[in-house]
Amino acid sequence: MVYLENVIKALPKVEQHVHLMGSTRPETLMWLFDEGGMRKPFKTIEGARRFFRFRDFPHFIEVYKTVFRCVTKEEQFERITYEMLEDDARCNVKYVEASFSAPDHVREGLDYELMLDAINRGAQRAQNDFGIRCNLRIDLVRNYGPKNGMQVLDWIEGKRENIVSIDIGGSEEEFPPKPFAPVYQRAKQMGLHLVAHAGEAARPESIWDAVKYLNVERIGHGVTAVQDLELVEFLRKKGITIEACPTSNLRTGVVSSLRDHPIRALVDNGVRVTVNSDDPSMFNTDMNHEYLQLHRYLDFSIRDLIQLTRNALDSSFMQTGLKTQLRRLCENEHQRLLEEVE
Repeated sequence: MVYLENVIKALPKVEQHVHLMGSTRPETLMWLFDEGGMRKPFKTIEGARRFFRFRDFPHFIEVYKTVFRCVTKEEQFERITYEMLEDDARCNVKYVEASFSAPDHVREGLDYELMLDAINRGAQRAQNDFGIRCNLRIDLVRNYGPKNGMQVLDWIEGKRENIVSIDIGGSEEEFPPKPFAPVYQRAKQMGLHLVAHAGEAARPESIWDAVKYLNVERIGHGVTAVQDLELVEFLRKKGITIEACPTSNLRTGVVSSLRDHPIRALVDNGVRVTVNSDDPSMFNTDMNHEYLQLHRYLDFSIRDLIQLTRNALDSSFMQTGLKTQLRRLCENEHQRLLEEVE
């Protein structure tokens, strides 16, 4: 078992669904509060970990708001980004699509362009130091409405370095996908890829609306899809990817146990699924932990886990040349590891 777990940790990986702010290390979070001259809601690293014990999904949203408000300077994003990618690189993650909720921070008085520059500096440093690549998706934050979404697209048109897609996170039940249809149509015309959080804390109808009205290529979470077999078949036929985040769903109370997580049922029904850490610092997880949990609790074999990485590569939004290069690297390493265990 120990040997197999070491092999799982050594597998090359790709992460599609991870939030910058949710990746902030507890030590860095304390630094941010101090930098901003703000009163911390905890005094120790252990206190920070207790701060991230969530009662339910609405409580998670409230804590998340507290965290993003502690960023008071654009340049702080360089450290946050670098450390997020350093942590992923330790898990042998080769490529990341990181989610940045730009409107949250602009509303707190920060400058979009300066933040983007800082994020890209952090990503470039991490690439130089660890070889990991990173692109960005911008979370429009559904709570602010479609008009704000159009404004965010204006920002992206003005400065777009390494931005490959858009998303809508936030309070899913209060702010359904359909009103964002014009925003997503414009984003597609701009050449951006389309993703939406859906079916995390809302019924399958939320996923239906995301695929019908927003024409998304990937769904963030998609937990409730299994409640609608017609939807599962639709996702399979259309090749729409579910970005599963098992530990996240457990920590926010969306599922009662990892054994109850629908990722196994989605895979068994032919849906293209990837696995992701979502907010790793907040949920005390990382990509190695996600892979290991699937192996321990949902009987994912080494080959099953390798397929998750292939799914992530195939449905990623990276440039074609890089995708070909990375696929070759991963396939060679996967084959070598398979030969060791079989």
